[in-house]
Amino acid sequence: MPYDAFTHVDYWVFDLDNTLYPPEARLFDQIERLMANFVKRELKVNEETAHKLRREYWHKYGTTLAGLMHVHDIDPDPYLHEVHQIDLRKIEAAPELKAAITTLPGRKIIYTNGSRLHGEKVAAARGLAGVFDAIYGVEDAGYVSKPDRAAFLKIFEADKLKTKRAAMFEDDTRNLAIPHSMGMKTVLVGPPDPAPHIQHQTEDLTAFLRRLVC
Repeated sequence: MPYDAFTHVDYWVFDLDNTLYPPEARLFDQIERLMANFVKRELKVNEETAHKLRREYWHKYGTTLAGLMHVHDIDPDPYLHEVHQIDLRKIEAAPELKAAITTLPGRKIIYTNGSRLHGEKVAAARGLAGVFDAIYGVEDAGYVSKPDRAAFLKIFEADKLKTKRAAMFEDDTRNLAIPHSMGMKTVLVGPPDPAPHIQHQTEDLTAFLRRLVC
């Protein structure tokens, strides 16, 4: 592994949406529409208000679900089922990404703020089924969402992950602050961000991982 900063890493944590597939697939456009439809129906508001609340809860609580649970006591399971009924045909298999992840030394997991089933379906569509040692969803964190510290603690304790020997890959800058404070190497998958807790950045995850294992 030529990157000295990663020679100690043997736990690899990957976010899912817009991290293990490119944002150009626009899966989240579908999810956001389904979120708004759920909010509109359950809170009996119009579409404009539904989108406004969806965005506000995402900014304030980390996810729309977290806001719905905190403010409105919404049952998370029906919500998670409904908002992940999406068309995955725009997701392409990525054999080069699969090869790069497979070659990483140690344990590899997915940790998503979506449901575990969503993680499994997207990973399969991406050709990554069987690549990861575990896939964790928000239900595995007791429905507490990233970037809440309690969510990370729940997942990492369940996985017996050693944070000082771990790296995390994320497209949302907010979700890398707590991992950084825990001693993890942080990699932002997306445009550069000057935040002090961002140690590495790439817009090409496959190329970045290749350089680690070549």
